[in-house]
Amino acid sequence: MERIEVSRLILGSPQAVWDAYTDHRGWAEWGGVGWARLEREGVPAPNGVGCVRVLGPPGFAAREEILSFDAPKRMTYRVLGGGLPIRKHLGEVTLEPEGEGTRILWRCEFESKVPGLGPIFRFFVARLFRGVLDGLAEARFPEP
Repeated sequence: MERIEVSRLILGSPQAVWDAYTDHRGWAEWGGVGWARLEREGVPAPNGVGCVRVLGPPGFAAREEILSFDAPKRMTYRVLGGGLPIRKHLGEVTLEPEGEGTRILWRCEFESKVPGLGPIFRFFVARLFRGVLDGLAEARFPEP
């Protein structure tokens, strides 16, 4: 099992950071993933529990289902398919106030479908997570 933990301080309130991060369609603008759409809305609508988001270009997109949605503190999800050749991807995103901003912590665990390539996929997924959080900070919460 591969595990990843990426953290970033964003200069915004937990609610503001939560609203931006969980605007799944908005990822197309700032997330660096290309396309972003909702396949199914969740509860609360549209981005909550049961929502299925599709992130990335056709043929490489990851389909992810939101499992828990505790605004503005914690969201969990699982990858249903697509993206890298990985399985059993479970992710958790938590937000905590820190100073004048919000500490966002993104964790996940997964297994590689290709024996021996787990560490390589871990590197790419961690890089993707850092890029998404940097994009969120720069596009939605630019430093003064």
